[in-house]
Amino acid sequence: MFRLTELSEIDLNQLFNLSPNPYVILDRELRLVGMNDAYLAVTGRSREELVGRNMFDAFPSEPDSVPGRLLRQSFAKVLSTAEVDHLPLIPYPIPGLDGELEDRYWSATHTPIKDESGRLIFILQHTVDVTELHLLRSRSVGDSALKVHTDLMRRADAVQGQNAALGEEREYLRMLFEQAPGFMAVLRGPEHVFSIVNSSYRTIVGREDLIGKTVREALPDVASQGVYELLDEVYRTGTPYSAYGARVVFQSSESAEREERFLDFVYQPIRDHDGMVSGIFVQGQDVTELRRAQEAARENEDRFRTLAQSLPTHVWTATPDGRMQWCNDQIFTYSGLESFYFDRERRSEMLHPDDSSRIAAAWAEALRTGGRLETEIRLRRHDGVYRWFISRAVPIKNAEGEITLWVATNTDIDEQKKTESELSNLAETLGHRVEERTIELERTQEVLRQSQKMEAIGNLAGGIAHDFNNLLQVITGNLQLLGREFAGNDVAERRLNSALAGASRGARLASQLLAFGRRQPLSPKVINLSRLIREMDHLLRRSLGEAIEIDTIVGGGLWNTLVDPSNVENALLNLAINARDAMNGQGKLTIELGNAYLDDEYARRTFDIETGQYVMLAVSDTGTGMTADILDKVFDPFFTTKPEGKGTGLGLSMVYGFVKQSGGHIRIYSEPGNGTTVRIYLPRSMEDEDVVAENASAAALGGNETILVVEDDEAVREITVSLLAELGYRVLRAKDADSGLAIIESGVPIDCLFTDVVMPGRLKSQDLAKRAKERLPHLGVLFTSGYTENSIVHGGRLDPGVNLLSKPYTREALARKIRQVIDQNRQAPQPRLPEGPLETASAKPAAEQPSAPDLPIAVLLVEDEALIRISTADFLQDAGMTVIEAGSAAEALAAAGSDPIDILVTDVHLPDMSGLQLVLKLRETRPDLPVIFATGDRNVPGSEALSQTALITKPYDYELLTTHIRAMVVPRRDD
Repeated sequence: MFRLTELSEIDLNQLFNLSPNPYVILDRELRLVGMNDAYLAVTGRSREELVGRNMFDAFPSEPDSVPGRLLRQSFAKVLSTAEVDHLPLIPYPIPGLDGELEDRYWSATHTPIKDESGRLIFILQHTVDVTELHLLRSRSVGDSALKVHTDLMRRADAVQGQNAALGEEREYLRMLFEQAPGFMAVLRGPEHVFSIVNSSYRTIVGREDLIGKTVREALPDVASQGVYELLDEVYRTGTPYSAYGARVVFQSSESAEREERFLDFVYQPIRDHDGMVSGIFVQGQDVTELRRAQEAARENEDRFRTLAQSLPTHVWTATPDGRMQWCNDQIFTYSGLESFYFDRERRSEMLHPDDSSRIAAAWAEALRTGGRLETEIRLRRHDGVYRWFISRAVPIKNAEGEITLWVATNTDIDEQKKTESELSNLAETLGHRVEERTIELERTQEVLRQSQKMEAIGNLAGGIAHDFNNLLQVITGNLQLLGREFAGNDVAERRLNSALAGASRGARLASQLLAFGRRQPLSPKVINLSRLIREMDHLLRRSLGEAIEIDTIVGGGLWNTLVDPSNVENALLNLAINARDAMNGQGKLTIELGNAYLDDEYARRTFDIETGQYVMLAVSDTGTGMTADILDKVFDPFFTTKPEGKGTGLGLSMVYGFVKQSGGHIRIYSEPGNGTTVRIYLPRSMEDEDVVAENASAAALGGNETILVVEDDEAVREITVSLLAELGYRVLRAKDADSGLAIIESGVPIDCLFTDVVMPGRLKSQDLAKRAKERLPHLGVLFTSGYTENSIVHGGRLDPGVNLLSKPYTREALARKIRQVIDQNRQAPQPRLPEGPLETASAKPAAEQPSAPDLPIAVLLVEDEALIRISTADFLQDAGMTVIEAGSAAEALAAAGSDPIDILVTDVHLPDMSGLQLVLKLRETRPDLPVIFATGDRNVPGSEALSQTALITKPYDYELLTTHIRAMVVPRRDD
């Protein structure tokens, strides 16, 4: 049988078994662990049947039945409170002597049995059979013998009623304790044994089995978090302890994840009748979600403030009642104030006084309605200037629709307000301006249509010019050869001259077509138009006749211009002849030269013109003038006011195309009866005037040199060979560039290469010229073409150093040009090759470079763009140079101090200092160091006074860079 050795050292076994009332002992799981003989006798069971079984398994009863419900409630009270509980009356049937169940009534007491630490380990159930008393109370007898029993039962009923009331009150309090929204627990004794715990507490810690356990046993996972020590301190001192937002981490089991909680709680000491601390009442709230919400709100606020500080506009916030709460640094920087305020009553001195009342009313209305505020205000800047802002304030509301914050911005609209003011001032003239703009737009559209027409015809002209000029070349060449055979035959010579005149007229027609289509190859030079006009005076007077008075006016300090002189002469002569015809051969022609500046307003109202400085050439006459409808068409190709057969209509078109191709502008003014003025604007050049060395009237001389003719048109090739042979030259011929290159590589000596520009085949003419110059450095190169495309002409101009003879050409023109090219190359050992986007940039082998010292050229290349630096360095190294690379000025200075360098090639825009500053630093120790600025800029301000410098603009040709380097370094080494 079970022995209660845990309760006492004396043997209670005999007392326990001899007790007349039934006793049974249950553990915390309500298992039967011991009972006395009276209990076995009453229940009619043996110990073997009962020990180890659950009470309600051994004695089944429905949970909703009265006995079952009362017993379960009583056991639950004892387990949760660890205090005695009484059941005054509980019906429970037991077997009688005959084995049949009979109804019996019992009074039960459930007593907690605790260990030395105060932890509940067993429940002792003591029952008393009160069936007779209950039945006696139920009977209605009147004799005095029963009166005593009746009084006794009445007192028993009263006690039972009080116990029932106390039980109900205790049950109500337990229910309140259990359902409390906060977590609560009662800890008993110095070991802090759980005696009462509500549902919220069990939920937070993640455990159910807490009653009867100490805190250290029940919550081992909080051992290192100071909980035990706090409880000990409160129990020892009797001083309450409160915490707010305390972080506690729980782990309900070893396999469960650790859970972080934030708690507000209080440890309140419990005192007994003597005032001594007997326990601790724990009460608190789980504020984890609130804490996380606060942290999220704080993060959101930090993000908002970071964003607000980074915005270029003013940002401020206000409380729900309208008081400014915060503003970003932009407001303080703008105003120069140390504080800024704004609410219902006060306005910062930053606000314009005239706006104060209006803004106060608007702000009050927004606060009243809860709607957004949007109003214009004037705010004073730190220098006292007021600027217009638009202020917008938006309410931020919570889930209940209550305003929690106002967020506002002030955006600078001062420029917009000024624009609105200007527009308001111009309202009266708006209609007139719209009309002017409409007329201007129509004029621009007309100019655009004119440009498109010229572009279309130019493309057409370019397409036919090549074959047409080849045909004319065959005709004129053969006619000139025939002229020698029929010398002395007047009839034949007259017919040949007529044929040559017709061919010349056809050539002029093709030239005019190319001119107005902007396809003619220009050879611009820096000239002063005053000198050119003076030289043309005799030609003009002879062309116009004595009845035309010519007056020339030249402004002082006339600028130079970059233009093709022959085309200027043709344009001026064309305009003069048109003026003569308009004056019917009698009147006054005025030629005016002057400096002009076309400003932004003029450029805005004029199509296809850039602002800047120009040289103006004006030709005015006193002729009949033109009407507006004729003025709109004067530049149209083939339009003429002359009688049929008297003009081609290409004169003004040719002038227009030449001026536009030269980057200039042309304008014509005329009224019926008041004559006409044509103004030509040519871009100013800052360079010194060139000396024009070519003399078209020089004698056509031949020679005995060897010339290679490369021409794909067989008829043109044969006539060219015949003309050159007649001039005394030895002539080699090739039908395309590949054949020409084969002749050059054969080793035969050649003095001049005469090649067509446009030819079929894999190898282009400019590539042929380049390879020929690599093998024969003193070779002269002369191109010829009736239509140059863009191979040697870029931007409408011949590439520098390129010689061109346009088709069709005369025997004399061919002789002069060939002689000029050969003589030029004899004087210059290395003439510059044509450069253009279609050239193949290939490095020459070191052995084929111009004479240079044995040591390779050392180039310090400074470029912060890695791809440009790498590709440029590779090309220069392939060209036989030593390249020291640097990505910054600091690296360049360090390299210059340790490595010998012959030349510096640097970008202007470097990360740590400018290229100009780098040059000045290096020139302190190397005053004669050659420098090439390789940059996207068109000039380097501040470098004008520096010697030994050159500029090459990006994107630059590597061959051109190599040529510049050698040109600047090799002569210095030779010296």
